[in-house]
Amino acid sequence: MPVIRFITHPEVVIDPGAPVPEWPLSAEGLRRTRLMLGQPWLAQTRSLFTSAERKARDMADLLGARLGLTPRILESLGENDRSATGYLPKAEFEQVADAFFAAPDLSVRGWERARDAQRRIVAAVEQVIAMAAPDGDVAIIAHGGVGALLLCHLKGVPISRAEEQPGGGGGNLFAFDTEGRALRHGWRPIEA
Repeated sequence: MPVIRFITHPEVVIDPGAPVPEWPLSAEGLRRTRLMLGQPWLAQTRSLFTSAERKARDMADLLGARLGLTPRILESLGENDRSATGYLPKAEFEQVADAFFAAPDLSVRGWERARDAQRRIVAAVEQVIAMAAPDGDVAIIAHGGVGALLLCHLKGVPISRAEEQPGGGGGNLFAFDTEGRALRHGWRPIEA
């Protein structure tokens, strides 16, 4: 049975002067992505989808080159829309992110509501499944926030920050079956 791997981009270059969706992968993010390229779990991947955000596209381009696949860009795989605030210093970002997950039906400081972002990412995954090659695994390159929302949906639990990826820089994945959407495993580092 084909497997979907929801992969989050690793570390990025944080540039307060640039729009967050335009941030590239950092040297560490590129290093970790290259380590991922040697993992045996990639061998059966036949379809590759990515968010339109640069950090995800950077990762998808490297993965696509390795697998001989052209990444398909879907805007709906993007991170929750935080354009109302743009860049926030880490401590402030963490407070707003806490509120985002704690009150999923409210727009916190103009951010996309968590409930809406969850609906969008679930619909995007269904679109991916409909478009993917039927004979192999699927890789989706996206973001941690919407990954946590998707994981809540797959587990059938309320929206909660408890399902966020571990660590502080991204670069994790979880896997689930295309049939029935049963979770194969939770968050793991991309290098594992």
